[in-house]
Order: sequence, then C-alpha cells, then structure tokens
Amino acid sequence: MCDYSLHAVASRPAQVGETLISTTFRGTSTRGFASESEPEVAICMLPGTELAFTEDVKYDNRWIWTKSVKFRVGKFGVVDPNTPHRHHDAIEFPDGSRVMVTQLCEGQRATVLQLPVVHRTAEPAQPVGANTATSVPIA
Repeated sequence: MCDYSLHAVASRPAQVGETLISTTFRGTSTRGFASESEPEVAICMLPGTELAFTEDVKYDNRWIWTKSVKFRVGKFGVVDPNTPHRHHDAIEFPDGSRVMVTQLCEGQRATVLQLPVVHRTAEPAQPVGANTATSVPIA
C-alpha cells in the first residue's frame, strides 16, 4: 500500500532484495520509501512486508525532536485503515511498537527481506477428463 497522500505520485510494488531509502516526495509533505535509482517513484508495500534497516530506525514527530528505535528489522503494516484522510502506513517492530512511515527520518536505507504470502481463491477443481459441456454418459 501507499499512503493516501501519495496517490498522485508515481508508484510501483516493492521487490524482494531491493534497497529502499526513506524520503519526502516532491509536492507532498508525506514521507515514504523510494528506490535510489527511482527517487521520484513511491515504493508500495503490502502489510506483512519484512524490512531490514542498515541502522537503528530514527523517526521524528513534527520535526521537533528525533528518536530512535533499537531495532533494525520491522514489518510493514497499516494502522486504522478505515479512518479516511489520515496516514496509515507504519513499521511494526519485534516489541510491538510502531512508527508511522511518514515520521521516518529521511535517508534511512532498508532492504526488502520478504513479501507477504497472498492467498488467491482457486477455481473449483474438476475431475480429470470431465468437461460438463462435452461429456457423454457411457451406457
């Protein structure tokens, strides 16, 4: 997912193994992730995407102070998805704490370790050789 305020920014899905950088996108006040090779393209992630940061994660609150979380791994998630006009993207850490993506300090690097499994609904299976349109009963 990409936060609601990034809908006007070009975006693409995250890929396993790529290194992302936290950034503020031009024309927005929202921070998110971009690839170093495509700094103008927002990288969108599904909830459950696992990230490994190169350093302890640093974040700020309204640019007044900076704090850090003593973790370098986290899982992308969504907070209050049914509340409109609010940032939803967050990183959840092993102790259960969360930091909103839009609060991440700029310039932090993270590698996509793993994408979540996406369950798909399968077509109902048909018996081998059965085709209801052309099957003829054997007498």
